[in-house]
Amino acid sequence: MGLIQIGPPAKDGELGVMTLSLEKVVNWARKGSLWPMTFGLACCAIEMIAAVSSRYDIDRYGAGVFRASPRQSDLMIVAGTVCRRMAPVIRKIYDQMPEPKYVISMGSCATSGNIYDSYSVVQGVDRFVPVDIYVPGCPPTPEALFDGILKLQDRIMQKRVFTKQPDQVKMS
Repeated sequence: MGLIQIGPPAKDGELGVMTLSLEKVVNWARKGSLWPMTFGLACCAIEMIAAVSSRYDIDRYGAGVFRASPRQSDLMIVAGTVCRRMAPVIRKIYDQMPEPKYVISMGSCATSGNIYDSYSVVQGVDRFVPVDIYVPGCPPTPEALFDGILKLQDRIMQKRVFTKQPDQVKMS
């Protein structure tokens, strides 16, 4: 446990000290600084773009800095219909993202293929990348995306940051 002083000392003589674990501080920082990657494939991308506008303002949730490079982002929002030819590209981009990385599947097409039950449409993005949060709807509203981001932030706060390493085994 570490001690962190928040603000100036209070007038009643008490120090403004709050005790937190380092794990909670790291998770709090990760939760408030999500950098999504722009990856819109179909009509759901319009709703994702609308979430960035001044009317909805995704930045108040700490996820407003959209990046075009996978090496600078930690959240992939797959919005729209995923074709079989696009699946390896999405996987390659996912592999290029730094750890920790998160995926939100936005819309019915990305989640389950929706009504497109054909050979050319992947029946769910979770077949080739691990998905953390599913946002339902066709197309989902910006508010639904915000709900998905808030649920992802709750999950981030529950993650273990530091794990004990097993003792080194001596080889004779």
